[in-house]
Amino acid sequence: MNHLELPHYHGEGREIGFIQEQLDHIDNFQTAADVFKQLCDTTRIRIFWLLCHCEECVLNISALLRMSSPAVSHHLRPLKNSGLIVSRREGKEVYYRAADTEECRLLHQMIEQVMEITCLNMEKRPVEELTGRAVDYPSEQVEIVRAIHDQLTQNIGQRITIESLSRQYHINPTTLKEVFKAIYGTSLAAHIKEHRMELAAKLLTETDLTIAEIGQRIGYKSQSRFSSAFKAYFQVLPKEYRKGGAAGN
Repeated sequence: MNHLELPHYHGEGREIGFIQEQLDHIDNFQTAADVFKQLCDTTRIRIFWLLCHCEECVLNISALLRMSSPAVSHHLRPLKNSGLIVSRREGKEVYYRAADTEECRLLHQMIEQVMEITCLNMEKRPVEELTGRAVDYPSEQVEIVRAIHDQLTQNIGQRITIESLSRQYHINPTTLKEVFKAIYGTSLAAHIKEHRMELAAKLLTETDLTIAEIGQRIGYKSQSRFSSAFKAYFQVLPKEYRKGGAAGN
């Protein structure tokens, strides 16, 4: 199609022919969509960003992200299948890093530009940044939010509202949400849900508790709601995860 065939001509030049030609290569756009699909999850972006800076094993990645090893492995598999990360085995240990490709370098730069951060040498970054401390907020607020985080993770089965937490700790709800996201990189609700799902994965693989019992332990009164939430997070039902449907190392 050239510019004369467009429903409305607005002075477009010969570049319209080139644009139309590129738009007709649907497979190219599908390839790009498939790549971006792998980074549509906060945790996967965090893992990919981490592995752009260093090579790590599953245990270290788990520690850095405060996640369980099964949960990390679940996210590593699609990243590896898409070619965004690669792995090598040294003895019994498997190490992961971002693939050395132009595509990965561009994605890395894009992620950092979107987040408006600078890619610095990891060894030279302040300890506060490496540990996730919100250096732009008063230390009192940071300490309160960390205490709230500890309370929530130690009582993972309880449903505690932001309003009740703000009253208990005498902190504005908006401030609580802002400081929490600055420290932990995601919203309070999303972060606690991640903890719930990681604990559920651990209980499914390490205990004989029923699916209903596991759901109740992490705060879901309904087994069906727990199963739906678990599938949305891991892309498999709890019973499938228990049978070995989760990604391995």
